[in-house]
Amino acid sequence: MIAARSAPAFGLWERTLAARYLRAKRKNGGVGLISTISFVGVTLAVAVLIIVMSVMNGFRAELLGRILGFNGHLYVAGSVLNEPQRDGVVARIRAIPGVTQAAPMVEAYALVQGHGQTTGGVVRGIPPADLRATKIIATNIKAGSLKDFGKGEYGGDQVILGDRLAASLGAEPGDDITLTSPSAGATAFGAAPVSKTYHVAALFSVGMSEYDQTFIYMPLEQAQLFFGREQSADVIEVKLNDPDRAAELKPLVEGAAGGGAIVTDWRDKNQSFFNALQVERNVMRLILMLIVAIAAMNIISGLVMLVKNKGRDIAILRTMGAGQGAILRVFFMSGASIGVLGTLAGFAVGVLFCTYIEPIQRFVEWVTRTNVFSADVYFLSHIPAKLDWSEVGLITFWSLFMSFVATLPPAWQASRIDPVEALRYE
Repeated sequence: MIAARSAPAFGLWERTLAARYLRAKRKNGGVGLISTISFVGVTLAVAVLIIVMSVMNGFRAELLGRILGFNGHLYVAGSVLNEPQRDGVVARIRAIPGVTQAAPMVEAYALVQGHGQTTGGVVRGIPPADLRATKIIATNIKAGSLKDFGKGEYGGDQVILGDRLAASLGAEPGDDITLTSPSAGATAFGAAPVSKTYHVAALFSVGMSEYDQTFIYMPLEQAQLFFGREQSADVIEVKLNDPDRAAELKPLVEGAAGGGAIVTDWRDKNQSFFNALQVERNVMRLILMLIVAIAAMNIISGLVMLVKNKGRDIAILRTMGAGQGAILRVFFMSGASIGVLGTLAGFAVGVLFCTYIEPIQRFVEWVTRTNVFSADVYFLSHIPAKLDWSEVGLITFWSLFMSFVATLPPAWQASRIDPVEALRYE
């Protein structure tokens, strides 16, 4: 009795007894089955939470990277866009530390025709040097070349198309397409549509269907001529080395642009979109964390049955000198072990799934002969996944915490069993 009472907490005999109770016997098959179900439930819940949150993180990161790579981080509008004032404004903005690119831009809608097919598109006119400096375009040319882009009178007649737009038109590099501006020509009766044939120099693919099937790049001078802008531009597009510094650098850009300039940043243009993503992410995390809690609560059922089946053993241990704390720890370790093992298994499954998510996607598409992640619906061509280790740590902690909480009530009940009452009918 003295030895039992003086044994250290969570000592060898307590761990050995807890491990023995975890191993199901034939007469305790129900306990073993419930423990297995609890283990599988915790594993799947943790794995699903890690996978879903990683996919949502990846989806946000991919969209943010493509949106901010394709579009500007700050935009300057107003009276400063007219020549010759504009060139000085662009030079001053480029001199600001943290600014990597500043370019005047014309952007307008146009009707696009090619090989008997007609669709709408967005034409962007920017200086050729700035197009080549736009990495997301210059490094994602799928066909053709940028070497002749911008050569010729008024920038020439070379244009760059998104590959999905080109596919819908049946156009390839070297082909001609016809663009129609809705209101570029001035007549005695007002503005009239103007059409012009352009030569396709190259096709780009940034991996985001909204851009690949919509945008056409044209030299700035040609866009000014085609859309009747004369020497003006619609906006000065500014890109930064860190998009998150947009709010910090915005006052500096305003100062460099001078009076009459209106400066906005990427958050102003995409705020509702990213807010919706954030709300969806938070709600999904909450729902899945509740699912993890529900899965952990299954441990209670198995442990309650185990305590009931081991009432005689508990009474004998108590009469041999085991204290209430020792009994509580034995059954706590028995139940908590299920949660710990389930959490570790779920962690491994979730991390491995996220690491190899692209091969898994390709395998599922090969087996089912279907496209499980359509770029037309989800904007991206593949399922993205980005493991945020701080979030994975939070998920692991939450699962372990809920497993421990679920284990405490039946373990406490076992420690309160009266050995006299338990042995009375034995």
